[in-house]
Amino acid sequence: MKFSENGLYIERYIKCGNCGVLIYEKEDQQILTHDGVTYCSQWCIDWKIAREKRRAKLENPSPLSPTSALAMITSAKCLH
Repeated sequence: MKFSENGLYIERYIKCGNCGVLIYEKEDQQILTHDGVTYCSQWCIDWKIAREKRRAKLENPSPLSPTSALAMITSAKCLH
């Protein structure tokens, strides 16, 4: 949050790009930026990067190779 020069009003709200917590510019809270986005902590940056990796993995699942598919079929037991 950025207060005006006289401190009577708020010029701009600064929120974490991941969790949405308000970041106070004049407080002891550190402001971190990554890819042009402001974050409240390194944990939020790391979590966002990990989330993007998880989502990319869901969108592009790795196909089974023919040898691993054959191994799954031959190792399966018949339930009859």
